[in-house]
Amino acid sequence: MKKLPLITPQYQYLEKGLAEWMDILGYSESNVYNTTHIAREFLHFLEHRGISSIQGLQQKDIRAYHSHIHQRANERRGGGLSGNYLNKHLQGIEKLLEYLHHRGIKNLPAMGISLQKLQQERMTVLEPEEIKLLFAATGKDAFMEGYHYYDRFNEAVQARDRAMLVIYYSCGLRRNEGVHLSIDDISFDNGLLHVKKGKNYKERFVPFNKANANYLQQYIYDYRPLLARDKKEGRLFISAGGSPTSGGTLNVRLQRLQHLTENTTLQQKTVGLHTLRHSIATHLLGAGMRLEKIAQFLGHSSLESTQIYTHLLKKEDGRL
Repeated sequence: MKKLPLITPQYQYLEKGLAEWMDILGYSESNVYNTTHIAREFLHFLEHRGISSIQGLQQKDIRAYHSHIHQRANERRGGGLSGNYLNKHLQGIEKLLEYLHHRGIKNLPAMGISLQKLQQERMTVLEPEEIKLLFAATGKDAFMEGYHYYDRFNEAVQARDRAMLVIYYSCGLRRNEGVHLSIDDISFDNGLLHVKKGKNYKERFVPFNKANANYLQQYIYDYRPLLARDKKEGRLFISAGGSPTSGGTLNVRLQRLQHLTENTTLQQKTVGLHTLRHSIATHLLGAGMRLEKIAQFLGHSSLESTQIYTHLLKKEDGRL
């Protein structure tokens, strides 16, 4: 179904906020896209019912929408829509209601339609000491010891792992922002990363300190040429054959480091590249950095998206 227009400014803002919120929580791009697409369709339906404010939402409106999509024909196969498709629409509305609750909007109706309750995903944040363990673990991995070439190859992968931790933790980049980062996007003279392919095509500059600069320079100048094998590839993260490295590969490397820490508590946590971004945001907030500065650092379009870390910090250590 093609994208439906939204006229109401509040609804346009809610759709954008929902996408940002889900992105912060680490949902996949496809999940964010599908959920916001469903939310847009539901809000468009509300507009046609003359409901111009989400505060006017009632349970009967959710039931009416459910009845509306029940009656829609399957354009591909004919007949009605599958139960799975209908459930996805209800789950999309449920996620929208969850986001509205997070924003503090009160007196919202319950779904009123039987659906297995989705388990709310809890954001994982690592402790500063656990981040140090990950950096330390970059020196432990070995593919084949005792051969000079493989020793150098091991060192190259370890250097790439350290650069990965710098980009995703110290600089707080999103998964795809780091994947698309090029060597030319790094200015060592100014101590800045130029994120050209941020979310919604927004650009920003992210600072890094001297210690992180050393890790990046060591990888780029001392070890990356060994991985490149004479290939002229501009991406920062490359594989042993010189091709761009995927986010999935970097995730695997991060989980490998998690295992190598030999720390049982850390090993039991669900960790991905987005976990590093969550962690640096929470650590900066805990260190007293202003919310506006953190939002700028992360590339958030609104402070509301960054405030999720305030709630998280309250739960994690009770200091705020």
